[in-house]
Amino acid sequence: MKNRFSMMNDELRMIQAANKIKRLFLLFIILNSSFIIQSCGVYSFTGTTLNPNIKTVTVNNFVLATAGGPANLPLTFNEKLKEYYQRYTNLKVVPSNGDMVLEGNITGYDLLAVAPTAQDQAGVNRLQITVLARFYNNKDESKNFEQSFSFYQDFPQGQTLSQNESRLVPKILDQIVLDIFNKTAADW
Repeated sequence: MKNRFSMMNDELRMIQAANKIKRLFLLFIILNSSFIIQSCGVYSFTGTTLNPNIKTVTVNNFVLATAGGPANLPLTFNEKLKEYYQRYTNLKVVPSNGDMVLEGNITGYDLLAVAPTAQDQAGVNRLQITVLARFYNNKDESKNFEQSFSFYQDFPQGQTLSQNESRLVPKILDQIVLDIFNKTAADW
């Protein structure tokens, strides 16, 4: 009888030991997976191709160099640009002497009539914003450029610009910021 209980006791200990090993193995896999995922956090999945030596970016004030447009347009654009670099890169935005420097002018704020109708009126109005950006890469001067970026949004002919401006301008600026970011950080 004692032999039978001791055999059951031995089997129970073996099962408990096997369960401990399984739990330790599972814990090991979970911790390794967590470590791997955290390690990947240093890489950006936005498609950036920035040199690892680049640590900072400076966005100098873009100025309004055209008639028209809201008075706060340059400030809004500057903040959107800085925020985008902070959100989608590991770069620190610094007030001056960054490894990368962006500056420029808002050179166009145009209301255009498109899609003419038979009554010589525009079927659709278009708000187009153009930004001339100058980019300096202080770690690799071959990446420097000066380029215009432009985007537009259409709105119905029966509506005024003032009715649509607060809705359209952020969309246009978001696209221009994305285009500049892709040109500077993703090298597109």
